[in-house]
Amino acid sequence: MNTLVFLIPIALLLGAVWLGAFMWSLKSGQYDDLEGAAWRILNDDDKPLPPPDKDDRSRKS
Repeated sequence: MNTLVFLIPIALLLGAVWLGAFMWSLKSGQYDDLEGAAWRILNDDDKPLPPPDKDDRSRKS
C-alpha cells in the first residue's frame, strides 16, 4: 500500500508529460500532412544530366 503512494503520482506525472508532448506535436503541425512524404518519395523530379561536351571526351582518351 505504501508503494501506491509513490507509483500513482509518478504515473500521473508521466501521463501529464506524455499529454504535453502530444499537444506540442499537434500545435507544431507534426500531423498535418500524413500522406505527403509517402507521395513525395514517388515523384521523380530529378532532371537528367546534360550530355558531356565533345571536348571533354577527347581530353580523357
